Amino acid sequence: MAISESASFGKIKHKKKISSSDLVFYVIVYSVFVLFAVVTLYPLINMLAYSFDSIYDAADGHIHFFPREWTLENYERIFRNPHIVQGILITAARTALGTFASLVSTALLAFILSRKKFLFKSSLSLFWIITLYAQGGIIPTQLLYHKYLHLTNGFWVYVIPCLISAFNVMVMRTYMQSIPESLEEAAQMEGAGYMRVFWSVITPLCKPVYAVIALFIAVFHWNSWFDSLLFNRLAPEYTTLQYEVMKLMNSVVAVRPGTVSARSVSIQPIRSAACVLSMIPVIIIYPFFQRYFVDGVTIRGIKE
Repeated sequence: MAISESASFGKIKHKKKISSSDLVFYVIVYSVFVLFAVVTLYPLINMLAYSFDSIYDAADGHIHFFPREWTLENYERIFRNPHIVQGILITAARTALGTFASLVSTALLAFILSRKKFLFKSSLSLFWIITLYAQGGIIPTQLLYHKYLHLTNGFWVYVIPCLISAFNVMVMRTYMQSIPESLEEAAQMEGAGYMRVFWSVITPLCKPVYAVIALFIAVFHWNSWFDSLLFNRLAPEYTTLQYEVMKLMNSVVAVRPGTVSARSVSIQPIRSAACVLSMIPVIIIYPFFQRYFVDGVTIRGIKE
């Protein structure tokens, strides 16, 4: 019996040997993947190399993977800019507060729309879906925020209008609908109200979708700059990091008379340093939320 088992195992092991055609296929596939990774990562690596290179050396160009003159002077220039420092503080504040407030609002609204006993769930769901396709436009929004809501030239214009996103509500509502109703009924039989059901039954099961939606909201707030241009352009104390980076990307080199010529100086290292600085938080946070993406975006089946 042992001899036959070892013989069959030897046949299986022999069958697992890769043929020459399969080897060629694997080489081609992995080569394409490596080439795709290089093409994808090269702009980031090149920008990182420029950020550590001197503004005088970068004027000569031909920088690819490594800087020729290593320096931290570009990052020092960034942090010496008071507008960028103020933008970092405002962006961090709006990201933290806006993410928390929007996540709570989205979760409560999604919970209400996911309950079958709620009378107006179909009408409200249709109302939120319409907002995905039809919007008022920039000028009416500007008039609404400035003349009627008095949100312009202030911090709360970053938080209040972004409390609810129809897409996030639909994703979270769909996830909550996959949770069995028997869990809610069992909690209600024990005397739990809707808020207790939401906090003690729904919320623990929705942690994956909460994490995904929170990441979406945080990335939106961190990368947002157009609202600063539109609503707080005349209030520099409420500027954001991305808005300052945008202004830096559109700036030109200023050269004092009698110093180096404009051709011998490149602003690309300073721009690259600002871009790298703006990407660091997202790059650090994303790996911690990556494991929630599969369970958070898709509908997970829970057996009764």
